Amino acid sequence: MAASWRLGCDLRLLRYLTGFGSRRGQGLVQGADGWSAGRGASWRWLHSTQWLRADPVKILMPSLSPTMEEGNIVKWLKKEGEAVSAGDALCEIETDKAVVTLDASDDGILAKIVVEEGSKNIRLGSLIGLLVEEGEDWKHVEVPKDVGPPAAASKPSVPRPSPEPPISVPAKKEHTPGKLQFRLSPAARNILEKHNLDASQGTATGPRGVFTKEDALKLVQLKQMGKVTEFRPTPAPPVAPTTAPTTPLPSQATDQPSYPRPMVPPVSTPGQPNAAGTFTEIPASNIRRVIAKRLTESKSTVPHAYATADCDLGAVLKVRQNLVKDDIKVSVNDFIIKAAAVTLKQMPSVNVSWDGEGPKQLPFIDISVAVATDKGLITPIIKDAAAKGIQEIADSVKALSKKARDGKLLPEEYQGGSFSISNLGMFGIDEFTAVINPPQACILAVGRFRPVLMLTQDEEGNDRLQQRQLITVTMSSDGRVVDDELATRFLETFKANLENPIRLA
Repeated sequence: MAASWRLGCDLRLLRYLTGFGSRRGQGLVQGADGWSAGRGASWRWLHSTQWLRADPVKILMPSLSPTMEEGNIVKWLKKEGEAVSAGDALCEIETDKAVVTLDASDDGILAKIVVEEGSKNIRLGSLIGLLVEEGEDWKHVEVPKDVGPPAAASKPSVPRPSPEPPISVPAKKEHTPGKLQFRLSPAARNILEKHNLDASQGTATGPRGVFTKEDALKLVQLKQMGKVTEFRPTPAPPVAPTTAPTTPLPSQATDQPSYPRPMVPPVSTPGQPNAAGTFTEIPASNIRRVIAKRLTESKSTVPHAYATADCDLGAVLKVRQNLVKDDIKVSVNDFIIKAAAVTLKQMPSVNVSWDGEGPKQLPFIDISVAVATDKGLITPIIKDAAAKGIQEIADSVKALSKKARDGKLLPEEYQGGSFSISNLGMFGIDEFTAVINPPQACILAVGRFRPVLMLTQDEEGNDRLQQRQLITVTMSSDGRVVDDELATRFLETFKANLENPIRLA
């Protein structure tokens, strides 16, 4: 007791043990009365004292988007043993939307990479790495046992069926080897069973070797004429009871029917999976899985209504040509984004969303623009599009599209939005319908602009053919918040705004 008390109260001894003493290599021969320790023994005692070590900082798989449930480690940007400062990029994580960089929140040393790069489907909150303070022994850090990557879900064990008592097998029709076997129509089967006849006693005349009702009736006539006798099935031998383990009997579904099909290759096998080697498994990315999930939810829960209109782009193309002369490069899609934003500002009743309980009026006009990437479709957002000019919208679309294809979009750059636009005109599509992106209420599908000959009247009232550049737009709307009448008025206003670019100023 006296030795332990002196150990706890001697200041020089405590400084030595905790590493704060200036001469850590000296032996403790003068630290306490009657207590001495050699240099090597005291150093080993210090390194074996677990309570002197600080716990490592756990790096967990974060939630980087509202719909994220798991993530993939794309690449570690730091190596084990490398110093890390707060704000440094640790690794790249693929979420359900994009590839996002995870930044360090503390200073220290990356001691352990628990989940290697390339790992997929890491659940939120799983341990992916450990960080220790500078000066600590990072090579011997221990991975906590209470937190770790989730183990793969094991398949539930299927209980073995209990052995059933032996049962007698009823007599069944056996086909003599060498006799032709037939497929029976339902009517033919009933007739043969009623008159104790067998299909092998007759001739099948149906397609693909089917023994038809007419074939069965002919066989009945032959029996009545005495040319055919009744078929007597041979009873199967009884099954002897045994206590030794035997191979389980196949299910009834795999039993051969009384009249098996002839050896004719089937045209198709409905309801059966493809045979091995006839397809290639394609790994699905997180983005692709989330797209599939959200599209399925949208089409199954949102009542889609559709409205289509043709817009004349003659005035827009003239303005675009004038801007090109001033070295201002904008696309037709930039005018469409601006026209949709201005129309939403004029008709705020369309700028709404459905949150599951009812409609909500949105105070902002943020246009989500669909961008196709190698990993799937993503919708970066043009913030406050109604207040932006055409050139500013064009610059935003270019920058966000590049970040989307590179997988560098930040969460705030693709989350939210009040109205979506999907344009397939550059792929030569005339028109199509798009799926609503919940909780948004509308999405505008835009096709290519094409030359069309139209019958118009000149100033004198004479009819003449004139070529126009038309574009077809189709709006998908949530019928719970935007009914057909409101959607029609929106398209009329949108058409007027797009055909008169001066109204977009």
